[in-house]
Amino acid sequence: MSSNAELELTQNEMQEVEASHHEHTEHVHRDDFASKMGMWLFLLTELLLFGGLFILYMAYRFQYSHDFHIAAKELNVGVGTLNTIILLTSSLSMALSIIALQKGKKNLSINLLWSTVGLAGFFMVNKFFEWSAKFAHGLYPGSAHLLEKEKGEIIFYGMYFTMTGLHGLHVLIGMALILVVIYRIKSGTINADKYIVMENSGLYWHLVDLIWIFLFPLFYLIH
Repeated sequence: MSSNAELELTQNEMQEVEASHHEHTEHVHRDDFASKMGMWLFLLTELLLFGGLFILYMAYRFQYSHDFHIAAKELNVGVGTLNTIILLTSSLSMALSIIALQKGKKNLSINLLWSTVGLAGFFMVNKFFEWSAKFAHGLYPGSAHLLEKEKGEIIFYGMYFTMTGLHGLHVLIGMALILVVIYRIKSGTINADKYIVMENSGLYWHLVDLIWIFLFPLFYLIH
């Protein structure tokens, strides 16, 4: 009788453990789903922000097509192309880092994330020199030289600095998020079983890349 009672008690304990584990797993899945949905909603607001700017840009371009054509010739297509390649490569390294972590390759994942940060830094350095060249030539909002030009050219550079500057801010935020992810992987709070924060950071970085894919042809290629 005592043995049967102990056996029943053991079985009950195992059932409680299994139920607790099942509830915990469901809770984790619900949290991951909510976290990812929240991130997608946030990305939607970002798309609406840039989408509004893109629409405004196209409206002005239609109105001042000749002035936009003249102003765009001052931009360096080579630098814009290089920055496009850099961001596309950084998106690839970001995606590969997530796959590496899922496979338990922690060090490889961290190295790929550092590559992403390095490429992002390279992008910002290129953008700094590009902006510096525009300032040196007096092609920035409010400059005396720019105010002497046609209204369409003034609007073009106003939108150029606004939109690429806002994008640059997003690049810096993305870099900060990736650095946080690197720290959390090293500390073990992000691992092969728990990586939703890393996935969300990856989604944000892909958005940064996507926005540039639209900015590049609008300012550099459409003459």
